[in-house]
Order: sequence, then C-alpha cells, then structure tokens
Amino acid sequence: MFSYRVGTVCIKMEANEKMRSFRFGKGTRGGGDMASENLRSLLFLVLFCSWIHLICCTTNTDDQTVLSALKAQWKNTPSSWGKSNDPCGLPWDGVTCDGNSRVTGLGLSGMNIKGRLLTDIGALTELTSLDLSLNKGLTGQIPSQLGSLQKLNILILAGCGFSGGIPDELGNLSELTFLALNSNNFSGNIPASLGKLSQLYWFDVSENQLTGSLPVSTSTTPGLDLLFSCNHFHFSKNQLSGTIPDKLFSSNMSLIHILFDDNQFTGSIPYTVCLVQTLEALRLDRNSFSGDVPSTLNNLTHLSELNLAYNGLNGPLPNLTAMSSLSYIDLSNNSFAASAAPAWFSTLSSLTTLIIQNGPLQGSVPPNLFGLPQLEQVDLMNNAFNGTLNMSTSISPQLQLVNLEDNQIESLTTGSYKNALILVGNPVCANAPVLSTTSYCKVQQQQAYFTPTNCGGASCPSDQRLNPQSCACAVPYEGTLTFKAPSFSDLSNAALFQSLEVDLWQTLNLTNGSVSLQNIGLDPSSGYLIVSVSFFPSNGTYFSKSDIRRIGFVLTNQTFNPPSGFGTYLFSAHPYPFQANRVSISKGVLAGIAIGCAVLVVGLVGLAIYAIQQRKRAQRAMELSRPFASWIPGGSDGEGAPQLKGARWFYFDEIKKCTNSFSESNEIGSGGYGKVYKGVLPDGQVLAIKRAQQGSMQGAHEFKTEIELLSRVHHKNLVGLVGFCYEHGEQMLVYEYMPNGTLRESLSGKTGIPLGWKRRLQIALGSAKGLAYLHELANPPIIHRDVKSTNILLDESLVAKVADFGLSKMVVDSTKGHVSTQVKGTLGYLDPEYYMTQQLTDKSDVYSFGVVMLELITSKVPIDKGKYIVREVRTAMDKNDQEYHGLRQVMDPSLRNEGRLAGFTQFLELAMRCVEESSTNRPRMNEVVKEIETILQADGIDTAMTSASSSATDFGVSNSGAPRHPLYSDVSLNTKNVSYSNSFDYSGGYSLSTKIEPK
Repeated sequence: MFSYRVGTVCIKMEANEKMRSFRFGKGTRGGGDMASENLRSLLFLVLFCSWIHLICCTTNTDDQTVLSALKAQWKNTPSSWGKSNDPCGLPWDGVTCDGNSRVTGLGLSGMNIKGRLLTDIGALTELTSLDLSLNKGLTGQIPSQLGSLQKLNILILAGCGFSGGIPDELGNLSELTFLALNSNNFSGNIPASLGKLSQLYWFDVSENQLTGSLPVSTSTTPGLDLLFSCNHFHFSKNQLSGTIPDKLFSSNMSLIHILFDDNQFTGSIPYTVCLVQTLEALRLDRNSFSGDVPSTLNNLTHLSELNLAYNGLNGPLPNLTAMSSLSYIDLSNNSFAASAAPAWFSTLSSLTTLIIQNGPLQGSVPPNLFGLPQLEQVDLMNNAFNGTLNMSTSISPQLQLVNLEDNQIESLTTGSYKNALILVGNPVCANAPVLSTTSYCKVQQQQAYFTPTNCGGASCPSDQRLNPQSCACAVPYEGTLTFKAPSFSDLSNAALFQSLEVDLWQTLNLTNGSVSLQNIGLDPSSGYLIVSVSFFPSNGTYFSKSDIRRIGFVLTNQTFNPPSGFGTYLFSAHPYPFQANRVSISKGVLAGIAIGCAVLVVGLVGLAIYAIQQRKRAQRAMELSRPFASWIPGGSDGEGAPQLKGARWFYFDEIKKCTNSFSESNEIGSGGYGKVYKGVLPDGQVLAIKRAQQGSMQGAHEFKTEIELLSRVHHKNLVGLVGFCYEHGEQMLVYEYMPNGTLRESLSGKTGIPLGWKRRLQIALGSAKGLAYLHELANPPIIHRDVKSTNILLDESLVAKVADFGLSKMVVDSTKGHVSTQVKGTLGYLDPEYYMTQQLTDKSDVYSFGVVMLELITSKVPIDKGKYIVREVRTAMDKNDQEYHGLRQVMDPSLRNEGRLAGFTQFLELAMRCVEESSTNRPRMNEVVKEIETILQADGIDTAMTSASSSATDFGVSNSGAPRHPLYSDVSLNTKNVSYSNSFDYSGGYSLSTKIEPK
C-alpha cells in the first residue's frame, strides 16, 4: 500500500513491484508527443488533487467534527484553526495526530482561549493528552464526557476558570497518570471515584473551593487510600474539612508530597502518615489540628520539609532526632507545652531553616545550633529564651539570619558572626547602651533580590519591556511562580535566585539572561514564596504561539525542576498579547495563489525531470526497492557486499546452515521482534543471530542506516556487531556470542556462576564504561533507553558488555535531522522524568543503571510481588549501620556471608544518587565510571583498560517522536510499550519503527 499526499489529500492505491518503476510515457510515439502528453497529465493531476483537497480530508471525521465545534465555540483559537478542514493533514496548532489521522493530543496552554469545554470532547476517543492550562477565559463546568476518554494519560486544566464539581466520571480514566485541576474555581467534594485511578502519579486540586472530607474506600466504594502509585497529593488552599481518616495512609503508598495546608481540617494528625516511608514534604499548616504530634513522626527519615505551623497542636514539641534529612522546619503558632530547646536543635546536620515563632521555648539558646553546617536561617521570634546569647563558637558559613525578636535575652557574645541578627524587644537592647545603636536592636527591612537591568536610560514602547540582558525592547511572557514549600526564607540571596534564573532559561531553551525575576516575597497568609517572572523571546519582539504553548506545558506539568531548596511550585500566567496578523488575504485568493503556483512549479519540475533524468528512472526505481544495490558492483542484492567497518554481509544460506535451519535446539531467545539463534560458522566462530519476524521488520533504508551505525561503534564493553543478512525478505543481525549469558541470569543463580563482591564491582564498572562510551564518545552520541540486567552480557572472562543499542536511540542534534520512534522501556527501570517530560536524556540511562547497581547489591529483580527495589532499599537504609547501611535483610545473603565489603557504602550511595527522582541530581555516566574506579582502586584492583574511539558517521538525529506519556508510577505502569523479559534481545532496533526525516 502506497500513500501519496498532495495538500491534505491522501490517495491510497494497491501497488505491486511494477509500480515502483512507473514511467511517465509508454508506447512508440516520439519524445515530443510523449512530453506533451505527460505534461498534460501532470497538470491534470495537480488540478484534480487541488479539487479533491476541497472535498476530502485525512483527519478522522468524528475528530474533525469535534475540533470544528470547539473552534466555533471558543474565542482566540490559533490562526491555523480554520485555514483548512483537516486538523491532521494541514495541522492545526496544538493538535497532535497519530499515523491513522486520529487526534491523540490537544495542547493549547496559555493561548488566551475563552469559552467552554463542550461535551463533544468525549468523542476524541484516541486522545492521550489534554492540556488547556493557563487559559483563564475557559469557564463553566468540565463535562462528564471527559470520562469517556479511556486512553487519556494526561489531563492538565490548571490555571483556568472552570467551576462546578469535579465529575465522578473522571474516575473511569484508567490510564490517567497526571491530573492537574489546580487554580480554578471547582467546588463540592473530591469524588471518591478518583480512587480508581490506579496509575495516577500526580494529583493536584489545590487552590480551588473544594469542601467536605477526604474520601476513603469502603466495601462498596473506592477512595484515595487506594492510590498506591501516587507520588503527589496537592490539596492546598481549599475549604476541605473534617478529620483526616487514619485509613487514608498506609505503608503501601509511595507519596513524596502531602500538601494539605490552608484548609479547615480538624482533629489529630493521623498516626498512619508516619507509615509513608517515601515522604519528603509534609505540609499540614494553617488548619485546626489539635492534640499531640504522633511520636512515630520520627520514623520519617526521608522527610526534608515539615510544616505544622498555625494549628492548635499541644503536648510536647515533637521528637525529630532521627530525621536526619530534615532541611526545613516550621512549628510556629501552636500550643506546645513550655520546654527548653530540644536536643535535635543541635543534631540535624541537613537543617537549613528553623522557624518556631510564638513558641513555648525557654532557657538559653543552645550555641551548637548555629554551627549546623547547612544552616541558613533561624527564626525563634516571640519565645521565652533568656540568659546569654552565645554566638562566639563555631558558626555555619551559610548562616544569614538569626531572628530572636521579643525574647528575654539579657546579654550577647557575637564572636565572628557579622550577618543579620535581630534582638529587638529583648532586655539586652536596653541593658547595653552600645548595642542599642546597632542594627541588632533596630527593625531591619530585608531587601529582596530582583534581576538587575543595566540599560542606562533606555526606554521602550508602552507595550514592551527592556530585556535585562540585551537591553532590546520586547513583549515578555509574564506570570507568577508560587513555591509551596521553600526550604529558605532569605529573600536577598542573590546566588540562590540567580540559579533559578539560569535553570529556567536553560530548561525552556531560551537565551542566557532572558529571564527576569521581580517582586519576590513571602505570602503572609500561606508562607508561600511568590516570584514574578518575565520570559523574553530569544529572537524578535514577540513569542510565537508554539513558544507560549511549550513554556506553559513545561511549567504546568512540572517538567521544570527548580534548584534545590525551592520545592514544588505552581505557575500562573498573564494573557500574552500575541502579535496581530498584519495582512489579511481571503481564503479564495490564498487558494488561487497556491493552486497557480503549484501548477507552474510542478509543470516546470516535470519537464526538467523528463528531459534530464529519464535515463536514471530505472536506476532510481531499483534503489527504492533495493537500497543496498548501490553498495554492490552490478546492482545485485545478493552478491559481493563490501565490508562496513568490520561488519560483513552473510548470505541467507550461510545463516541457515550455521543454525541448523533455524532449529529449536539453536534457539536461545525470543521476543516481539522474532527469535535469537546460536550459530557456529565452519571456522568454529560462535554467533548470536537475531532474526526479525514478519511485522517487526524495519524499512530497508532504516535497516541499512542501522547497520551503518552499529558497524562503526566499537568498545570492549559493548556487544559487537559481526554482520547482517538482508536477502530473501529476511532481516537478520549477527552479533558476537556471549557464552555466560546475561547478568540477570547470573544474579538469579541460573548460570551457576558465583558473583562475589569484587566481581560485581568489575561488572558494574565495565557496564558503566560501555554506557559512558555511548554517551560521550560515540558519534553521534547514543542514549540506550533500555538499560537493564538482561541487556548486560558476560563473555567467557566475565567481562560485562552492554547490548541492545542502535539507531533508534541516537541523541538529539537539532541542526541535522531527527528520528521519530515509539517508546521502548522495561518495567522497573524507567526514569520518573522520562514519561513526564517526553524527553530522552543520558540521565534516563543513569537512572536505569542505578537500578542495575541495586540489583548487584540485592540480586532481586526490580519489581517483585508489588515491591519496587528502589523504594525497598531507600526505606531500609540506615546510616547508623556502618557495615551494611541497614540493608542486611535486603542484600544478597551470599554477599553478607563474605564479611566486610570494601567500598559498599560508597557504591550504595552512588546507586542512590543515580536513582534520584530529579535528573539534575543524578551524576553523568563518566562520573559514575570514575567513582566505581575509585572504589576498586582503593581495594587494590587495577581498573585500566584499552580505550576505543568511535568512527560512527557524523549525522545528527533527534528524538522528536513524542513517546507515550504515562508519568512514572512504581508498579501500575501502562505496559503497552514496555517489555519485561529475562532474555537478551540482541537488538539492533527491530522492535521500533524508525523513520528518518529531514528537518
């Protein structure tokens, strides 16, 4: 089946091999007659196709009807909407389609759209992503028909003007992974049906008008307690009330953020929240909680942010001694029992900010508090501290502010501390005349940071602003970043906010200095950090609509990861004044111009082709059907193929013979691509042969390009391509044979090969070197995308070799071209950011390699009976166990029996850095190599090896094909494009349909 497109027309015709050598003229007439006839035929074809364009379209009829209805109802739709009646063929901005011309994505973030979301939306049955965020003009209720979109992965309606209740039908979206309904006007209860969203990763309904209690499951109804895969509960700034049920939380949950602040919750803090061992941020402030803080809160050893301020909590201050990860604490404005400063004041080594305003503290301020190495701010205003404030001992170099206003401090010893110290309202200011005139005893106004502009007296038109870097006038995209849980309160810290500027312009692909921060402050009602932000276009005066959509999507779906300390955030945007179209030409005139130009150009091109290239048509037809013909003298597909950097062409009969006619006894693996066979050549060389089955083959040109790449990538720790076979309709890749199988087989005991600790370190090093070569030295660089223990093979000397890499995983080079593919990955190894961002990076491989490192420690598969290895290790870790870091019950018993494991702690900590949720916190593979080498060298093991350089062809590619979009959830992932197998694929990319296109 061939598909010829003219405009939006798709003319499909059944074709055979003869059509590939189609000629413009046939018969015995003279060349002139033939030329005239062919020109007339060409002109007729163009006019016919232009006519067809008026009555036909490629977009599915139902989908086209829905989009036309939305266009009619909405105001300010993109200008491309309506220029054609074919949203997929002549694409409408913000509309994404699949190969069957079905609408799969609708992304119109920040387009200033006004109107309502029609019930017709339920007819877009192939929709996987719907992003209408940052359109305040979208109002009314969201239709229950959204619940009909069974394939929806992402639903982002943040920052709109929707109202009414959240439809119960949203609970039917079984594949939904990202739900952002925040910053609207929704009212009513949170539907219990949302508890059916078993794959949900992100759940944000903050900043609405929701009421009622939080639903939990019963024998007949679902509830939020069933959302085991969810990482984020963001329910802040609503009117939710009642007690939080104990049943809501359990040890089976994988929550990272619980943000329930600024509601109307009552009763005690549920003790079950302390069972969620993955928790990193807990905000319960600005509610009406009472009673004691659960004593088991101390078990949350991964918690970094704790805010219980503005409640009615009583009893003793909570014991936080074991919470070594805590960086931010706010216990202000409660009713705790009077006490001296607790012991944990001086022991929390990660603490950056301590806030207990209007608290119960008395006695002296412990001087060791100020020596905590990361401490930046202490705010103990309005307590009952007395005696001497001793700041003459060790002081943290990070400390910027100490606020002890309205205490009972009588004297001061400052030592070397020179930064902000507030003692207003203490006896010391009256008792010591020298101090009374210092800044210590005066109200101090903190000057917040703002992006400086050094443009002299330059000015701009009223609708434009000066770019702070270039001083050019432009129309910026403006909005507000609201950080919900910042771990600092020093608003004057220039270095901190400059790092935010840099991370923003880099993530958004803007230019250096194109981000301006202004009006930075803390919201007194919530404690949130509020930052006004302006983004300036890299070129020209205005952003394009696609730029605004891109920026809005990145900032609303949490693709952007702010610097450490800023925490989770919301983005709300101001409507952007897009540049008005300056010239208006009627559709009829445009159509006439287009048809006329097409006729003229095609006619001239047709004559040129006929006159100049008539004799080349047969050759070109052969190249289309036989892409390898140009490699071979005489143009034959079957004989005399030249060497390609060491990869040889195997005849089909050779492969058939060496595999005993592909006998079952020679079969060593299988998968969706086909089967892998062991083969032995007459000279005794053993091979692994991957034979693609029908339906999984690439196009011939893609297969050729795959071979060209694989034959040029050589490294000791990469499985080498020996050759290929492309004959008799077969596509086969021939690899070196690895006699000791996969790492997974050895870890499981299947091979009987004992793997001691040093051997495991050497396997980790070899694998890391192979991946680092792909990332750093291959040309073009290659992202593996499917790093796992079954894709790490062991040769006869137990040297680790990475397998299953190829063309389908090349790194983006936006200057040359791109490769679009479908998602490939393996359950348990997937990067949490990979599905959220739709972007492949080398850090995705680093995450997967970190999981492999944990396999080397535990010998467990990544997911076993619902338990995820990363979570299990993270939960079990105990830094007080100096020998095994708390992993005695998790690690491979055979390792525990070895006694002391040299470098175990360093190896474990490196693995945990590799599996950080944020890619910015992960090392690169070359850094991983260096650290493993250091571990081995410290134990006296030589890590030197011969390096190899890449001679890969220098052509650029990009992974512009948008992968499926389930956000990462540990167990309940969408597995349609995910494999999980213990057998090595020996893949050269057969399982992917790869398409090479020019930019």
